[in-house]
Amino acid sequence: MKVQLTNQKEVFNFCTPYIIAELGSNHNGNMELAKKLIIEAKEAGADCVKFQSWSKDSIFSRKKYEDNYFVADDYRNRTDYTLEEIVDAYSISEEELLEMKKFANDIGIDCTSTPFSKKEADFLIDKLESPFIKVASMDLNNYPFLDYLARKGKPMIISTGLSELYEIDKAVKTIESAGNNQIVILHCIATYPPSDSDVHLNNIKTLMTTYPEYPIGFSDHSLGTAIPLASVALGACIIEKHFTLDKNMEGWDHKVSATKNEMKEIVENSKRIIEALGSYRITATESVEKKREFRRSIVLTREMKQGDIISYEDIDYKRPGGAFDPDMTDFVIGRTINKNLGYDHILTKEDII
Repeated sequence: MKVQLTNQKEVFNFCTPYIIAELGSNHNGNMELAKKLIIEAKEAGADCVKFQSWSKDSIFSRKKYEDNYFVADDYRNRTDYTLEEIVDAYSISEEELLEMKKFANDIGIDCTSTPFSKKEADFLIDKLESPFIKVASMDLNNYPFLDYLARKGKPMIISTGLSELYEIDKAVKTIESAGNNQIVILHCIATYPPSDSDVHLNNIKTLMTTYPEYPIGFSDHSLGTAIPLASVALGACIIEKHFTLDKNMEGWDHKVSATKNEMKEIVENSKRIIEALGSYRITATESVEKKREFRRSIVLTREMKQGDIISYEDIDYKRPGGAFDPDMTDFVIGRTINKNLGYDHILTKEDII
């Protein structure tokens, strides 16, 4: 099945993947930095930039702020700001999102955001005119929210990090029950970054088998480019990867994000991989000339005179091909030489009777 993400792009398994540069909060609340991220994502060849639409009131409860517990280990001992302060600082407003969407449109790259509340979803669909809805892994088991989003009638891309298969299945059924079958499922490991042994790219094949009617993609949090590129070889139709200008920049996700050069490598090599996958049907693609040069012909192992009978001891097989192939051995054995021939002569049908 194909899912039409935008007017210009539909996705299906083993297509050239739709590349989403996940900006998340890597703009650090600075819209000039956000614009630079959009420009570099475009220059790297990404199809889309994606923000995250949350506020300090829509993502965490008061208890979380009172506990002041940071998820990332390297932020837990900070004393220069509280969790509430940094969440507020790193959020993006509706006005800023509209500005970023216009900026992205002007340079020719898709722009959307992930909603974390009904209010934010309403804004993204009604005001920002997002072509699709991206659901974060944390909301895959938020079935009332999934039902609400599904009724918006837009394609839905759902990340499956944190979830067991039965939870993924319930999420898919919830969306379908709301009358929406425009679903793309992303394999995802919600660890930043995961160890290679925890990535389990084979889950992409499991999802393809379990949901043959839906395209399957990959939301990546690994370091480097090898693992997302490997997912392309497995047929991932979407690659979502965090994007930054500098891995050492202050902020939450910069360390696990792709730089411009890494994103460009993912974009360009994804196209090569899809081109190289080719057909399931095995046929020789080499030219006739290449086959002839690399294959072997039947040659004589000794001088032979007119009237001699060819035996097994009289022949060998050497390059180039193009005369009698080795599989013509039984045809040649027992034939009579019709002229004097030298050692190593490539035998042809004109030489025998």
